Amino acid sequence: MNHKCIFRHGLLSVIFALIILATGSTMAGQTMNTDADEILRSMSSFLASTKAFSVAVDISNEIITKEGEKLQFNSSGTLLLQRPARFYINRQSRFGDVEMFFDGKTVTIYGKNLKSYFQQDVVGTTDDAFSMIGGSLGVDLPATDLLVADPYSALTEGVTSSGYYGTDYVQGVECHHLGFRAQKVDWQVWVRTGDEPLPMKFVITTKWMTGAPQYSVQLSNWNLKPVIAADRFTFVAPAGTEKLQNLPVDEAGEIAERKEVK
Repeated sequence: MNHKCIFRHGLLSVIFALIILATGSTMAGQTMNTDADEILRSMSSFLASTKAFSVAVDISNEIITKEGEKLQFNSSGTLLLQRPARFYINRQSRFGDVEMFFDGKTVTIYGKNLKSYFQQDVVGTTDDAFSMIGGSLGVDLPATDLLVADPYSALTEGVTSSGYYGTDYVQGVECHHLGFRAQKVDWQVWVRTGDEPLPMKFVITTKWMTGAPQYSVQLSNWNLKPVIAADRFTFVAPAGTEKLQNLPVDEAGEIAERKEVK
């Protein structure tokens, strides 16, 4: 490619970016955008109305090192949820292969690599279980706002402004692109167009940290009528596994290697 072509390509990219920024500023501003709000409400109502679903997730989590280097760690997983009080989660990452079970009475977190598991009684709904896992246990579950009984209230808490940025394509699926701002984080969600307004991508940007690291989740293979085995939400400890008295969690909210055995 010659210098003239490079210059022309760069100029067009700059012009396109300026158009997007100019348009975005009129759509977002410092107020709640009515289109963004309507689509988010539609997505939230649709999710809340589902009695059961399964979905595959691909997660990217950025961290900033002490030297200022931005690194991205990736993981994959699957989620099966049955309202009001059951779920199964599997997540594979460099930190290990972890399964989470909730049967309406007990949350179990099983580390396959660690050959150990932790259990905590939680009598209530999936909301109560997610709250306990992310709250008292400190396990990283930032995308659960999409999974609770009232996603709209959870997602919009603290939001100061929003914008609608037209349609994009995520994994070949046409989606509405929505952006929301709060004091400490900005977040975006891409919602499938059509009769099933499902979230296809969810990005959280932490503004108060240097480098503004992002947490991104892509959602695929949605199944709104999953076939669920009778024992899918029940944990049976494999032979040779140890039960932990406390769950070791590091600063990033990942299950740590060190463990205390009961």
